[in-house]
Amino acid sequence: MMQKLMNHVEFRTALENAIKGKSANKAPFSIAWASGKLSRAHLASWAENHYHYVGPFADYLGYIYARMPEQYQEAKDFLLANMYEEEIGGDRHTDLLIRFAEACGTTAERVKNPDNMTATTRGLQSWCYAVAMREDPIVAVAGLVVGLESQVPSIYRKQTPTLREKYKFTDEEVEFFDLHIVSDEIHGERGYQIVLEHANTVELQQRCLKICEIGAQMRLLYTTALYHDYVAKDIPLAELDMTENKVPADERALLQA
Repeated sequence: MMQKLMNHVEFRTALENAIKGKSANKAPFSIAWASGKLSRAHLASWAENHYHYVGPFADYLGYIYARMPEQYQEAKDFLLANMYEEEIGGDRHTDLLIRFAEACGTTAERVKNPDNMTATTRGLQSWCYAVAMREDPIVAVAGLVVGLESQVPSIYRKQTPTLREKYKFTDEEVEFFDLHIVSDEIHGERGYQIVLEHANTVELQQRCLKICEIGAQMRLLYTTALYHDYVAKDIPLAELDMTENKVPADERALLQA
């Protein structure tokens, strides 16, 4: 059946539906985190991996910026501002992540060492680089900003209260999460607006929808792998209430694989 060009309302709904049901909140690692079952050692392993996914985020954006058509000035301005926030504006985001990691008991040296990330984390990082360097710039914004970055506030809103209430981290130690709840909500919305405005052909709209879906799946599987690599031996899946978190049976089978 031939696709038609969607208006902005239809396309926005389709983009949201492409991500829906694939949130990393459904991963067993996230469920264990939000329910306060993880140890600080588990959280340290998360930080040692997460650094290598989000650490190069300004690099990903830089590749997109370099290839973004010059006439899309508002998109280029957004990418440049986003890079600035990641690397220069106030505290560098990676420095805040390292501060949290050290509070969990690991070291900056371990966090920065790429040998401490899993193969799945390496795969997510490589996918981000590939999208940024090879995809149409608007499709790349859809994948990295809409498919990945726009998820962050909903994920961290579930996890950050537990860090304070259960683990007793200080406000300074969890600043990384507080900052991204605010900044990534803004970034995600700007990403949506760029994609809605410039994905102006049927082909571009369909490519954006597909890459949003893939991006959401990539983050879900990355987070699920953290459970299997670091947590499963300590907290069996049976101890996590996957039903309460509304994970459908077919998706639970995928997460247990």
